[in-house]
Amino acid sequence: MEAQILAWFENSGIYAVLLSIVLNIIISFLGIVPSVFLTAANISFFGFGQGLLISILGEAFGAIFSFHLYRKGINKVKDRITIKNKYLNRLQSTQGLEAFFLIVALRIFPFIPSGVVTLVSASSKVGILNYSIASTLGKIPALLIEAYSVQQVLNWSVQGKIILVLCSIFMVVFLIKRFRKKTRVLPRK
Repeated sequence: MEAQILAWFENSGIYAVLLSIVLNIIISFLGIVPSVFLTAANISFFGFGQGLLISILGEAFGAIFSFHLYRKGINKVKDRITIKNKYLNRLQSTQGLEAFFLIVALRIFPFIPSGVVTLVSASSKVGILNYSIASTLGKIPALLIEAYSVQQVLNWSVQGKIILVLCSIFMVVFLIKRFRKKTRVLPRK
């Protein structure tokens, strides 16, 4: 996928930045497609600093656009959504500064999908300006880590290999613990 995006960037000339932002908006709206391959393409094509900035802008615009669209359509499905995460439940019922900090925290936390945070925020009482600022601020640290990791893996330095191994181990341990928690059998009384 990254190779295809790089080819699109090459063919887009001066519009490559705009293309990257539009792709990020589409990814954000879909809510389930990871953007790491686009971040990798941005860093490969534009360089680390400019690629990171373009990724941040794309993710910010994508989140704002998705929030707006989700909010328009949320009333049709609001009653059918069940949220099991205590932080997302809390976000749904808060507003103001508390909602702002919850959005920042949820954006930084890597195990809650971005689309879910956007959807819950859209169904909450938070305003679009509050959401936009909090969402963008929360995405910056996560994108810095993602961009640095991608750069190291692309360069395949020792640091990149260590990051890849540690992330893989972390994910395997996380998935095993989660699987065990779900399959635990309780004794009968």
